[in-house]
Amino acid sequence: MEKTYPLLISIPHGGDKIPPEAEGKLKLGVKELIEDSDPFSREIYAVEGTARMVIAADIFRAIVDMNRSPDDLPPANPDGVVKSHTCYNKEIYKSDYLKDAYFIKKLLSRYYVEYHYRIQQAVMHEDIKFAFDCHTMAAEAPDIAPDPGMDRPVITLGNNHGKACDFPVTERLAQSFREVFRIRESHVTINEPFAGGYITKKYGKRPVPWIQIEMNRCLYLDDRWFNPSAMEINQNRLKVLNARFKKVVELFFENQGTD
Repeated sequence: MEKTYPLLISIPHGGDKIPPEAEGKLKLGVKELIEDSDPFSREIYAVEGTARMVIAADIFRAIVDMNRSPDDLPPANPDGVVKSHTCYNKEIYKSDYLKDAYFIKKLLSRYYVEYHYRIQQAVMHEDIKFAFDCHTMAAEAPDIAPDPGMDRPVITLGNNHGKACDFPVTERLAQSFREVFRIRESHVTINEPFAGGYITKKYGKRPVPWIQIEMNRCLYLDDRWFNPSAMEINQNRLKVLNARFKKVVELFFENQGTD
């Protein structure tokens, strides 16, 4: 019988749907919307049955970004909770829809508020002792990133410099990734280039530890598994990564008493 662990999985950037409020308003096609998201992250990280709870956004990150503060808005930040531009500086909307306060309020109330309400309810549940905020990252950082133009590690774990989760626990997860993925120590980093986004910082140790996970997209968007012209992915590769992540979770909890 499959063992279930006291873990909450959050997948805020894996959505692939255009909400009805944005239909007909977008300048971007689906391909550009996918490029701005964490493509296929739900397929990789959704380990229902192994984790006690999984919360995943179903709409594109370019429309509502669940991993931003609710007041992080354009034009001050074009890559905020609702966006005027993607992380590759592509304009999202055909017109000035983001000047409409009601439009923004409707998006946030219908999608953002609901996502965070689910997190807030989950972390108070007695069966949740840990939480992972799960992402994927471009193999080469975009210009807007904290590490522009740099090649990235295979896995990055963020614990907000110890404020969201203690370092021994974070290192235990890092070691679990190294063992399961059979990668060198230097290929799994902590807090570089990402120390954790809004979700990790807001909910870390309130009351449970949070770790942000970033997996390099070279593990599945390589030409061996992905056709960028047709936007087709090898489903078996996603199943392999999902199985590996499941094993990482199991190993992490099995070694819990070693810290």
